[in-house]
Amino acid sequence: MTVYDELVARGLIAQVTDEEEIKELINNGKATFYIGFDPTADSLHVGHFMALCLMKRLQMAGNKPIALIGGGTAMIGDPSGRTDMRQMMTKETINHNCECFKKQMSRFIDFSDGKALMVNNADWLLGLNYVEVLRDIGPHFSVNRMLSAECYKQRMERGLSFLEFNYMIMQSYDFYELFQRYGCNMQFGGDDQWSNMLGGTELIRRKLGKNACAMTITLLLNSEGKKMGKTQSGAVWLDPEKTSPFEFYQYWRNVGDADVLKCLRMLTFLPLEQIDEMDKWEGSQLNTAKEILAFELTKLVHGEEEATKAQESARALFSGGNAANMPTATITEENLRDGEIDIMGLLVASGLCASRSEARRAVQQGGVAVNGEKVASIEASYKPEDINKEDFVLRRGKKNYRKIIFE
Repeated sequence: MTVYDELVARGLIAQVTDEEEIKELINNGKATFYIGFDPTADSLHVGHFMALCLMKRLQMAGNKPIALIGGGTAMIGDPSGRTDMRQMMTKETINHNCECFKKQMSRFIDFSDGKALMVNNADWLLGLNYVEVLRDIGPHFSVNRMLSAECYKQRMERGLSFLEFNYMIMQSYDFYELFQRYGCNMQFGGDDQWSNMLGGTELIRRKLGKNACAMTITLLLNSEGKKMGKTQSGAVWLDPEKTSPFEFYQYWRNVGDADVLKCLRMLTFLPLEQIDEMDKWEGSQLNTAKEILAFELTKLVHGEEEATKAQESARALFSGGNAANMPTATITEENLRDGEIDIMGLLVASGLCASRSEARRAVQQGGVAVNGEKVASIEASYKPEDINKEDFVLRRGKKNYRKIIFE
């Protein structure tokens, strides 16, 4: 099976241009490709993680990745998939986020000896002259075609600012600049980025000739990754300070039955033959598949030692044993009322709920458990000795756990 055929078999490819040329480049390790990452936070999340896995996969096949940090485009914000305008960030915040991205990306991509590049589009976008851009780039874009793009349609109903309208031009210009500076001949992105990517391909061919080697390919995984990267409690981050290895493991351990095989194909580096065998699994065997998924992805992000700890803690939790490595929350005298803390206060103090009213609803809906036993009443309360006499594990929903400690 060729590299490209494997991408297809793993369910990664949504649509492409110039398929035969793309196959030739990818299969022979001749692709210099880029994926863009806008630094809208100080950590990557699992939506980015999927793109990083793809970059790692293609680099292993001899191709050269370019990780493009959007220090310039982040000054505007991508309207794709948005119903409102993104919050403006300062240059200082953007630069800080860029540095955080660089550190995390190095766990996935080998940047040594020119095997991969990491560049920032602020290097060329922030120095552009507006009138020169209008004259040099503007004639190559049709406003009618831009307005028909899916990424703008959903924003038109609520109001699309001229600021956001320029995002497509900026992303297209990125490909043009990367092509000229680094010989970048391919771009990857989610299917929600298709119009922006086509704009870059067309810009290169119109300015440099129809035979310019510039191709686009979109990946279903990126748009699905944005959905997978959100949970009820917020984003699933790659930074262990934001999402612990245990929480990361538990997130993947609790994917739906219908998604586990798809995630194994798209995100892990297990052989397809091994994953295909799991297609025959059902019932309790699917839990084994979920454990394999959670372990492989946690190992990739946090290392094998942390993955092993997370797996052992999760198994101990479900068997009623000691879950030493799960996230902890500390309760002090300040949290007590008359020497006790009620279940709602415990949920808030542990960070599992944002307010007592949210905690009340969680208990009333039957979604809260202590040491595996469902909490039936909002009147439930606990003394310090109840908490410290044994492992005291508080759970909200299926995925969110805290080991509670009283000090």
